[in-house]
This record gives sequence, structure tokens and C-alpha cells, in this order.
Amino acid sequence: MSSGRDVIAPGAWLGMLGGGQLGRMWVHAAQSLGYRCMVLDPDPNSPAGAAADRHLHADYLDTAALQTLGTSCASVSTEFENVPAQALERLAELTWVAPNAHAVSIAQDRAKEKAHFLACGVPVAPHLVIEDAEQLDHVPDGLLPGILKTTRLGYDGKGQARVSNRTELVAAWQRLQGSGGTVVPCVLEQRLALQCECSVVLARAADGSHTHLPVQLNVHRDGILALTEVAPGLMDQALETSLVQAAVAIAEGLSYVGVLCVEFFVVSQPDGSQNWVVNEMAPRPHNSGHHSMDSCDLSQFELQARCMTGLPLRPVRLHSPAAMINLLGDVWLTDGQLREPDWATVLSVPGTRLHLYGKTQARIGRKMGHINITGTDLKQVRASRDQVARLLRLTPFGTG
Repeated sequence: MSSGRDVIAPGAWLGMLGGGQLGRMWVHAAQSLGYRCMVLDPDPNSPAGAAADRHLHADYLDTAALQTLGTSCASVSTEFENVPAQALERLAELTWVAPNAHAVSIAQDRAKEKAHFLACGVPVAPHLVIEDAEQLDHVPDGLLPGILKTTRLGYDGKGQARVSNRTELVAAWQRLQGSGGTVVPCVLEQRLALQCECSVVLARAADGSHTHLPVQLNVHRDGILALTEVAPGLMDQALETSLVQAAVAIAEGLSYVGVLCVEFFVVSQPDGSQNWVVNEMAPRPHNSGHHSMDSCDLSQFELQARCMTGLPLRPVRLHSPAAMINLLGDVWLTDGQLREPDWATVLSVPGTRLHLYGKTQARIGRKMGHINITGTDLKQVRASRDQVARLLRLTPFGTG
């Protein structure tokens, strides 16, 4: 028993709150280990529900559905952070839940999240929590230009605005407020001179043991992850060590059990040096960890299943340098019409693996799938990456 709990043997039922693509890929990984999977999601056509052994088509707070999930499953997790914390609390009365409601609730609120990071001794960007319009007059000059973000429910660039001066700040605050005069608290973060963005996907067991994927280099476009790359020597070793230590501290501060992604900004300094700050965390597998399905001997989804069941966590081995290209619904748009891309040609590119999420309708900005590219070295991976980008009419990614 590596996790301080009895191991849940294959054959048992495992549960998932949420039926999106992360849940779907977890279902595949858990089923490959011999588990049966039950998904609770209100969408009758949810990607994870279609793959699961049983789909509970109900609201996340549906009493009967939660009762069924909690009494049928030996362990339950979540695939997205905005699931109601009350649902996790109810399930915890019936079965083992990982991560717990407290950890998820911290990740749901940017103000609480930043306070937690600071309490763990992990640096964050200079910021100010703004809870009413009167505070706008007292924002320090040093926080502008900045990024104004709602404290809750923002993701993939939603719920935030770049502001350069006080006039733009006031206008952005007004746009982000709720209907009917409801006040939406926000966090104003100083805009930093980013050298790069990266992430750590960490898996932590109930006994505190942990493992992690290699530190990942990420490229975002319009607030949505577009590309992730991993390779030996891609990043400075001392930097990688510091980021992993920070992720471990954040997880330990929450007594976290499960897969946790922590995103970081590496920041350029005027003297040419660099430092880093933590951006945010996601209490689940993450888009930037998708490469692990083809580049590592343990994927982030198998790690999630291992955390849920008490199976041992061991060091993750990166066996191939890799890139992950996010596929949005935009890729399906050709001459104003939605058409299926020419996957046969794309898959003729060396090292490519296609992962589609089973979504029936492509829409602009909707995550439809991803392509993993592996190779013997980063040069080979990037050559295939660029070829795929040309075939799918994506904006070139550059040299790194």
C-alpha cells in the first residue's frame, strides 16, 4: 500500500464528476488498468459519458445521482475545477474523493489561490484584489499596465482583460461585472515581461509520495494553450528543480491527493537575469500534460487513476522528446465552411498521433482534440510540428 490507504483493485468502479475530454481520456486510462468507470455529467452527449461503462445523465448537485455515484464507486475524482464544491462534499460522505472539496474550492477563486501560494512561500506577480468600484481609485501606479481577471470562473482567456491605464481599467471592470448590478470581484495583476510560460503536472498520493511529468514549455494564443514541448535539456535544470519544488509545496499545503497542474511565468529582468512566479493551478490533469500519452511511460491520466486507487506512484520516464498541438474548432473551418481536416495527410507526418475527443460539432475556439508528435530529438519533433502546422493552416510556432 503505497498511498496510506488500501489499494482499490482493478474491477472496482471509479467515478468522475464531469464528462469532457479530460474525463474521456481518464476513462480510457482507468479502463486499460481494468477498472469500470462511471461519469456524472448533465450533457447527454458528453465525451466521457460516451466512453464510460455508465453515464449518469444528471446535474452535478442531483441528490439521487450523487447517491448512486458515491455508493457505487470506490473512489471519485473531478475533471474540471468549476464543479460545485458541494457535490464533492456530499460525495466525501459516501466514498473516497480525490482531490477534496477544499483544494478544489481554492482553485476556483483566484484571490484565495494567490493567498495560498504566498502562504506556501511561492512567489506570485504583484497584484491587488478589487472587491468594489471604489478601490479602483486607489490602485497603485506600479500595477499598470496589468491584466484584470475575475476571481471566479475564468479560464482559457475568458473573464479577463488587458489594461494599460486607469481609463481602460475602469472600462474593463465595468465589462466584467455581473448583470443586475451584481459585483464581480476581480484581481488586477501587473503585466510582466514574460520570457516563457511553463507548467508542472504533479501527482501526489495520500501518503505524501509524489511524482511528476517533465517540466513543460507552453505557448498560448488568445489565452488558450496552443503548443507544449518537452525534451531533455529544453529548460535550465536549476529552473526545473525550483518549479517542481514549488509545485510540491503548493500540493502539500493543500494536503492534495490527485493530479495537479501548476502554471508558471518565467520573467525577464532589466539586468538580463530571469526569475519566475506562479500563475495558477488546476486541480486535475491539464492540456499541457497531454503529450504524456505518447511521450512518457506513464500518462497524466494513468497517474490520476493511480492516485484514486492507491496504486504506487513511481518516477515518470520521458522516452521521447515531444510536442503537443491543441486542435480547436477553427481547424475545421475552410472557406467559411466547417469541414473535416485531411487527417490522412496529417498522419503521414513522422511521429504524429491524433487524439480526437468525440465531440460531434466543431465550433470556433472549441477544443476538439490534440496531436502529439514524438521524435528522436527536438529538431526532428519541430520539423514535424511545423509540417503539421502548415497542413492545418496554423500560425507558425517559430523556433521555440
